[in-house]
Amino acid sequence: MKIDNQTVDKIAHLARLEFENEAKTNIINDMNNMLSFIEKLNELDTEGLQPLIYMNDEVNNLREDEVKHEITQQEGLKNAPKHDSDYIKVPKVINK
Repeated sequence: MKIDNQTVDKIAHLARLEFENEAKTNIINDMNNMLSFIEKLNELDTEGLQPLIYMNDEVNNLREDEVKHEITQQEGLKNAPKHDSDYIKVPKVINK
């Protein structure tokens, strides 16, 4: 497969990009180089190889969630810019 002007124009339209003539020529060369590299990878014999899903065999060591420091409702409201006696007041973000 070879990249041509039509292919670059289509990709540029989908990506909402515009290229000048010199830039388009450079992009065509770069994309053709990428495709030739991928074609080179297709020459490798991968028979019997398992796909690599993870880069290493380490397992996540998760910890239990523990409450370290509790604050009261009044302490939580103390630094809120707008609040009433029980809740923090925020601007309305959903209009019906």
